[in-house]
Amino acid sequence: MEKRSYSAVNRQPARFREREGIIFGAHPVEEALRSGKQIDKILLNKDGSGIIHEIAKMAAELRIPVQRVPLEKLHRETDGNHQGVIAYVSPIDYADLETVVSIALFQKKVPLVLVLDRLTDVRNLGAIARTAECAGVTAIVIPNKESAPINADAMKTSAGALNYIPVCRVDNLIDAILLLQQSGLQVFAASEKATKTIYETDFTVPMALIMGNEEEGVSPQLLRRANELLTIPMVGKIDSLNVSVAAGVMVYEVIRQRMGV
Repeated sequence: MEKRSYSAVNRQPARFREREGIIFGAHPVEEALRSGKQIDKILLNKDGSGIIHEIAKMAAELRIPVQRVPLEKLHRETDGNHQGVIAYVSPIDYADLETVVSIALFQKKVPLVLVLDRLTDVRNLGAIARTAECAGVTAIVIPNKESAPINADAMKTSAGALNYIPVCRVDNLIDAILLLQQSGLQVFAASEKATKTIYETDFTVPMALIMGNEEEGVSPQLLRRANELLTIPMVGKIDSLNVSVAAGVMVYEVIRQRMGV
């Protein structure tokens, strides 16, 4: 198919229709998909047809989340020249989980992978990424859907860490956990209901740590697949920590043990 660089409506060059992390217009979005550009999600006019259906099909083949929305929502996101299509461009390139873990094991490193289960706050995601990068975490795993987006706010909160730490976006966290376990990693899940604390656990082994949603914690499905459930001791009246703080406490207990302190 011949590459098209102009909108069918206003003949505006596609490159001038990308701004603030979004691409809008049917043909510019189509071009972005064909070129392999990293796209987080696509919004489509729920009443659209023709090329809108083609874009939806392409996105499905590429496993890019698609939302069908009213025209009014699309108007709010742009100046109105969207032709029923808006794509949100990822500011980072995602890594392949199996490749990242395989390389770490080949290099004789002891992997530490953070699995983030349905985090909704971009600031929590950014703060965890910042801690993870400082601590030398091997990779962060997020689900393709039901996850805070990696956008400008997340990048800012991470202080640039998201540019350096591998982030692996997967279709299914259960499959990701099975892959990690088959690669020889012990999978621990943070849970307030656990009886064993992080200070009673050997973290010198290859491992992954699951941190859960801000309101619900780790999902029951993932808890059942973890090798062990762990908690952080609480002695105050408040019985839980912010997820980014909890992740920091747990990650640095791993580092403390591995450094033999």
